[in-house]
Amino acid sequence: MRISWTYAFVDRPREAFGAACDFWTAVTDTRLSEPRGDHDEFVTLLPDGADACLKAQAVGAGPGGAHIDFCVDDVPGFAATAVRLGASVAADLGSLVVLRSPGGQLFCADPWRGQSSRPGVVRGSRLDQVCLDVPASAYETEVAFWSALLDGWESLPGSLPEFHVVKPPPGLPVRLLLQRLGEERPAAAHLDLACADITATRARHEELGAVFVAGFSNWTVMRDPTGGTYCLTARDPETGGLRR
Repeated sequence: MRISWTYAFVDRPREAFGAACDFWTAVTDTRLSEPRGDHDEFVTLLPDGADACLKAQAVGAGPGGAHIDFCVDDVPGFAATAVRLGASVAADLGSLVVLRSPGGQLFCADPWRGQSSRPGVVRGSRLDQVCLDVPASAYETEVAFWSALLDGWESLPGSLPEFHVVKPPPGLPVRLLLQRLGEERPAAAHLDLACADITATRARHEELGAVFVAGFSNWTVMRDPTGGTYCLTARDPETGGLRR
């Protein structure tokens, strides 16, 4: 099942939605579309000269997080394949199907509408990854599920034993990273940016209201002004790979 485009989603509670949109448009050098949905709960973050690959959604309950959308020619076929591999259908809206992975992570299938032009690097960084935070009890099942579902993507171990990468073919803007947690809690997801210089990107984000949480050898954990967690990584923003 060919995947022709991918979107990362910023999911935030309604009361934090405006502030989240302000922050993420600033760090990705985009502008907001007109809101849509029955409750104006969806917006697209529009870059200049390229197709969008980032959207935001106001959620009614919980702290929010992130998820990924897959744009395909055959939405029912993609959804059926996901279910056969262990997913469940959370909502079938016809042209859009909301699914839940075996470990509990939401994702969506929606129609491909000709998107093909990936946004460029913005001030040395690029938002290019959704990281699935998976409890240890579900980790192997999740790795097997995503590796089987994303036909034509490269599935390989990450730089540390607790990571697994599922990389799309060239040209698709968002990839997946699975992270095995050291605690048992519901699966969740956050966004990652590849940064040419984490220190410089962190300073820029802090000017916009983000807060430093923790630093590690190849990534820094941050919180946006609404409290949403995300990471700045030392990956090459052009290729997505770790720089040597």
